[in-house]
Amino acid sequence: MRKVNLRELYPYFKTDVWVEVEDEVAQEIRQFDLDENAYKLRTYRHRAYYSLDRNDGIEQDVLFRSISPEEYYERKLSHEQLYAAMCRLPEKSFRRIYAYFILGMSKVAIAQAEQVDERAIRKSIERGLKQMEQFLKEM
Repeated sequence: MRKVNLRELYPYFKTDVWVEVEDEVAQEIRQFDLDENAYKLRTYRHRAYYSLDRNDGIEQDVLFRSISPEEYYERKLSHEQLYAAMCRLPEKSFRRIYAYFILGMSKVAIAQAEQVDERAIRKSIERGLKQMEQFLKEM
C-alpha cells in the first residue's frame, strides 16, 4: 500500500489529503503522469498547440468533404481528356506511362519486365508526357 496525495491529482483540493491505495493503482497513476508529461513535451517540441478535434465538425469537414456536382463533372471531363491523350500515344509509351502512373511500378521494374535499359523507359515516359501535354494544349 502506498500513500497518494489527492491535492496533486485533483486541482480543486486546497489542502493535503492523503489516501492509501494499492500498489497497482499507484503504478497506474504514475504511468498516467509520465504519459501526460511526455505528451506535453511532444506538443512543445513540435509546436503543436492546436487541435482539430474540438467536436465542432471542422475535422469531419476536412476529412470527409463531399464534392459538388460541378467538381464531379470537371473531374470526369479531365479523366476523359487524359484518357483520350493517352490513347493517342504510341503503344510502348502508353504501356509504360500506364505502368508507371496507374499501376505504380518503378521505372526499374518496368525495364526489367520489358528487358530493356532503364534509361529507355525514362526517356519514353518523358516523350509520352510531352506528347500528351501537346495534345491537351490543342484541346
